[in-house]
Amino acid sequence: MDLAEIWRVMRRRWYVLLPGLLITAALTAAVYLLVPVEYRSQSTVTLLNSKKATVAFDGNPFLSTQASLTGMADGLARNLNSDDAKADLKSLGVTGVHEAKIADNALGPYMWLSVVGTDQAAVLKSDEILTKYAEKRLLEFQTQQSVTPDAMIRMATIVPPQKPEAQTKARLQFLIMAGALGFVLSLVATFFVEARKRRGASPGKHRPAPAEGGESGEGSDADAGDPTATLCMTVAHPAGAAGSRTAGSP
Repeated sequence: MDLAEIWRVMRRRWYVLLPGLLITAALTAAVYLLVPVEYRSQSTVTLLNSKKATVAFDGNPFLSTQASLTGMADGLARNLNSDDAKADLKSLGVTGVHEAKIADNALGPYMWLSVVGTDQAAVLKSDEILTKYAEKRLLEFQTQQSVTPDAMIRMATIVPPQKPEAQTKARLQFLIMAGALGFVLSLVATFFVEARKRRGASPGKHRPAPAEGGESGEGSDADAGDPTATLCMTVAHPAGAAGSRTAGSP
């Protein structure tokens, strides 16, 4: 079946295809209205060496970096994603879904702190709370280990919580799925109706008409019962010839 034939079927069965397309449009509109737009706010923080460790660098923490800081950043990110941290953040007013992880392609102990939700103002506020909470948890870890203030690892905000941006990828995927599914089902229904119509319109197989006359019927039965039967031919004399012989005979 080529494209021309497909088009002819769609045009011929428009009364099946059109309702399916209308239902597809309604389904797509429903997905557009029911699936909310999500917004994302993100901040970037880094861990800095302690004051004691930066004495040799005139107190500049950006000149002193250690591999242990990246390990500490990974441990802090895991803690911020734990269930206990989620409960604490929720009690502090964080809404939506938050995530803490080491920044992609980072050359140091850089972390991304992000929050995703459907309310722009709430998302921005939640990311600000998350950023402050991360610094608080870092200090708590070191306090529990009786680290002196001069030897404590510090945190600095490189990029503050940004204005929430719309995340349309998930919503667009749902819209494409709804539209494609509805269109495919409409085509399937159209060609199903076409196949049923063609099947009903196709002529059935007719049996051969029975032979007329009793002798013909008997002969047919005999031939059917005997596979070795041969075809017998009867030659009839013309009526005129028969009459001539009768008249000339003594």
